[in-house]
Amino acid sequence: MFALTGKCETVKSVNMNIADPLANETPGYDRAAFCTTRQAAARIGVSHRTVQIWVENGALQAWKTPGGHRRITVGSVDALLEQRRTALAGKSAAASIAIRAAAAAAALSAAMSALPACASPAAIGHSTPAFAEAPRSVLIVEDDPMLLRLYELEISTWDMGISVRKASNGIEALARIGEARPDLLLSDLHMPGLDGLSMIHALRRDPATASLPLVVISGMDKPTVLSMGLPADIAFFTKPAPLAALRAAVTSALPKA
Repeated sequence: MFALTGKCETVKSVNMNIADPLANETPGYDRAAFCTTRQAAARIGVSHRTVQIWVENGALQAWKTPGGHRRITVGSVDALLEQRRTALAGKSAAASIAIRAAAAAAALSAAMSALPACASPAAIGHSTPAFAEAPRSVLIVEDDPMLLRLYELEISTWDMGISVRKASNGIEALARIGEARPDLLLSDLHMPGLDGLSMIHALRRDPATASLPLVVISGMDKPTVLSMGLPADIAFFTKPAPLAALRAAVTSALPKA
């Protein structure tokens, strides 16, 4: 029978046949430094499947016993919980950042609106303003450099005239949006500093960015992220995202050229 506590502790069972090979083969091996997937899920407050996904994508550090059972390091669980606490603490800062980003976006919008008045189609000899031909832009927000590059390369093969911009966390993304509003935001959720959910909520609260199309890719499953507050109308994929489905979602969400 498994015993779960508020901490990830050693699993005790009088009839447990699962062997931890490191316990016998590694001098100084500390069983208390590891916990099961179910203990980790209870500690973090997510589903058992979410923990398995986090292990598979490297968000939690673990190894497998000969019987295929995962043993997760308590240190990686504590690190994830600390990242969550940091992200929640950053929500208050997100509001002021969003206000500054909105002000910058409003200034940009005003400048763009004023441009046709001083450079009308008749004056420059075109049927439409020159800036209307600018490529559509996608802002990718992902803290994993390899995934960031993968998404950038994948989008470049679509031949859709998309300009890609990048950010590694929510704070940087809000700054990029303040500089120039993208046509679509493609974002992870679990990131250092300001997490994706806090960023999305800040954008949705701001009239200047409330209608910004969004696509989310996360290591968590959909029921979990919905319970955490992800708006249900946002296109969502669990990592690794199927690239064909991702392209279809981006194509559907992007404004027509």
